[in-house]
This record gives sequence, C-alpha cells and structure tokens, in this order.
Amino acid sequence: MGQGTAVGTKTIHKKMDLAYCRTANSLNMTEQPALIDRIRDCRLCAQQLPLPPRPLLQFATSARLLIVGQAPGLAAHNRGLAFADPSGDRLRDWLGIDTATFYNEHLIALVPMGFCYPGTGRSGDLAPLRQCATHWRHEVLQALPNIELTLLLGQYAQRWHLPGSGAGGVTATVRRWRDWLPAVIPLPHPSPRNNPWLKHNPWFASELLPVLRQRVGAIMDRQI
Repeated sequence: MGQGTAVGTKTIHKKMDLAYCRTANSLNMTEQPALIDRIRDCRLCAQQLPLPPRPLLQFATSARLLIVGQAPGLAAHNRGLAFADPSGDRLRDWLGIDTATFYNEHLIALVPMGFCYPGTGRSGDLAPLRQCATHWRHEVLQALPNIELTLLLGQYAQRWHLPGSGAGGVTATVRRWRDWLPAVIPLPHPSPRNNPWLKHNPWFASELLPVLRQRVGAIMDRQI
C-alpha cells in the first residue's frame, strides 16, 4: 500500500513538471518578461534565507484567477515549482482543476506573499519575509488587469489583501467568505497541518467549496 502510494505521488509530480515545462516553454513568458525576470533574479532577502533564493511564482497579463499563498515550502523549493507538494494537491482538488490548467500562467497567476522558501520553525514554515510584498507586490498586481477572482490562502494573504479583516483569525475571516464575493474568496491554507481545522469546520466543505468550484469553473470555461 505504502509503495503504491509513493509511486503514484512520483507519477503525479512528474506529470506536474511536464505540464509546467510545456506551458512555460510554449508561452516563453512573453507577456511580462522584464518583470518576471527581475523577480526571479531578486536577491533582496538572500542573507535572511536558509537556502539560496529561488523565487517561485507565475503570471501573465491575461490571467483571470489570482491565487495568493504564503510562501513556497521546502518541497516546492527543491522542485522549483510552486505548490508541487501535498498542499498543492489539495488546493487543486478544492478548485476542481487539473495540473495542466493550474500551471497555465495565461489562466492562473500564482503570486504568494513571499516568493522564496523562508525556512522552518517549531510549528511549521516560517512567515514570508516582508520585503517581497514591500518591494514587488504592487507592481505585480498592476500587471494583472484581468483578474476576476482572488483566492487568499491563510492569514498573511488575508491580512494584506483584506486590511482590518484579521480580527478573530483565519476562521473568522473564512466564515465571512460571502462578504467578499464575487471578487475575493478567503480560504484556509491547504496544508496537511490544517487537517484538524477542516475536521472541526465541516461547513467549509459543504458550503464554501461548491461555490468556489463553480466560480473557478466558470472562469476557466471562458478561457479554455
């Protein structure tokens, strides 16, 4: 059983890598070459990071869906591919989309609060370094004029994009998800560490996820 699961995971990740490479090579990042290249060459936080900088993000001006995460985890950093981990598997399931669609930058922008892996503390990955948002965020968002829906994963994304919504934490913000429709949907982070949260908040799966999948599906159907 364990061996079958491991083989299945490797196959999935191999397909993810191939899907991403085909998309990146065919599109050649032509819509925002200067900005995307400058970000990927960024070394502002190099002295504060546990590993060499490896900014992970994707976007094009045609993107209609913006996903704002926290920062890449170690698995994503090692693979050089955002959400190439169990968090990404769960997120794609929440959205009801496949890996090829997820890694199509002309459809979906992946712009986390921190672009590089920040390291790990006692209770999980450290917070994204603030320099990313301070230096890059406004410029990137200005390059995304066609976004129809923004998904905010976790407290850092929600605090930045929904100022004043942090009272009560992620649970209180996500419970109010209808308040920000149709442009924004706050979500818990899809990390396996949030399994207890999902268990104690069954309304998330029964009420929010169907609406999320419908909104994402409608946007993707217009683009594909």
